Amino acid sequence: MSETVEPKIEDVSSIKKKLSFEIPWDDVKNELDRAYHKAGKTARIKGFRPGKIPRNILERYYRQDVEVEAVSNIVNNYYWEALQKNKIAAVSQPRIEQEGIEQEKNFTFTATVDVEPQIEPTGYMGLELEKQTPVVTDSEVEANMQQMRQMFAVLEDVEEERGVQSGDFVTISFEGELAGKKLPELKAENHLLEIGSGSFIPGFEKQLIDSPKGAKKDIEVVFPEDYQAAHLAGQNVRFAVEIKDIRLKRLPDLDDKFIKNFGKYASLDELREDVRKRIEAEKKRRLDAAFVKQISDKLLENNVFEVPEVFIEQQVYYMISDARSRMVSEGMDPKKAEELTANLSGQFRDEAARIVRTTILLDKIAQKETIAVTDEELESRIREFALQRSQDYETFRKSLEKDNLLENIRGELANRKTYEFIESKAKVTVRESEKIESGDAAK
Repeated sequence: MSETVEPKIEDVSSIKKKLSFEIPWDDVKNELDRAYHKAGKTARIKGFRPGKIPRNILERYYRQDVEVEAVSNIVNNYYWEALQKNKIAAVSQPRIEQEGIEQEKNFTFTATVDVEPQIEPTGYMGLELEKQTPVVTDSEVEANMQQMRQMFAVLEDVEEERGVQSGDFVTISFEGELAGKKLPELKAENHLLEIGSGSFIPGFEKQLIDSPKGAKKDIEVVFPEDYQAAHLAGQNVRFAVEIKDIRLKRLPDLDDKFIKNFGKYASLDELREDVRKRIEAEKKRRLDAAFVKQISDKLLENNVFEVPEVFIEQQVYYMISDARSRMVSEGMDPKKAEELTANLSGQFRDEAARIVRTTILLDKIAQKETIAVTDEELESRIREFALQRSQDYETFRKSLEKDNLLENIRGELANRKTYEFIESKAKVTVRESEKIESGDAAK
């Protein structure tokens, strides 16, 4: 290659560069000669021995293929050399534009490529932040205890002769018909229904009130206009219903007998204290996450910059893959999970862009402030993960190495240390947290 070729480099944007090349004809000719020489070794043309085919014959039969290879070699050689020489950190494949080789003329081409944004992070020192400390109220503990009672509730037959009441669990068989035609999708045997749950079509449960066990009755309901089954939306449907059984939910008392369900508490007070700790831990986790987001929001507000599209696409891919994995781990069929996540890229895009910008900012701040993760810190974190998963350390570490996840853990630790550094330099106002929903705390 000629040592005199210097590309013209233009900043198309803060994250995109365009390199323009003009390659001397002598260099192009040399590359063509090499390509024809290579083609001549394997070419098969009637009347000529391999390796003995004249150049003009090769050009007649193989010109297009040879020029394609020559162009590919020229572009690759000069493009990659220019990246290294000019210290351009490309993060995507280049978009090449060229019009082919013309005899006795210099060959020109351009390469447009995405690059990582070169930013000088600012506005991360002296942030004004508000941090909440978790506070657990007695009412939150009590609400959680009531949820536990619901978990151990039992259904008992109603002894007295009475009709269905709100809160009852009734076993019913039913069959629906539309315009005199019975529909198999609206038929069920021995279906358990909680009266008042609103799980059936509006008006259905209400019409069962006061009906005794064994009763058979006809019920008419109008399906909602936005019902998912289009042929039923807005339609008046008649149901033939038989009440097979009526049962009532009985909640266990909160006493010494109740704590035996858990096998690890000596008293009801000990159970309550554990519940309080769990609610506090969950509150702390949420408040810590909110505090980190608060820092991220202020960083992004103080540092506005573009990010390469390829980074956002990669993050969207990771988010979709994670969503799919969680669905499968919760028992969903893999094919169904694939279908549900196939079109989620649009929903994830804004959050993906936010994550990418935040990650780049944290990395730049860490570089500027010489924040790094030591090997000892990395190993300690791996041991924590192994312990949480009840796995042998060596086995767990090897699995991380196999899946190339060690650097991910190092990156997460670096981000954490960077957030801690920013907090240490911030003006933080601390206040007690507000009450959160007890149902959330119990999760």
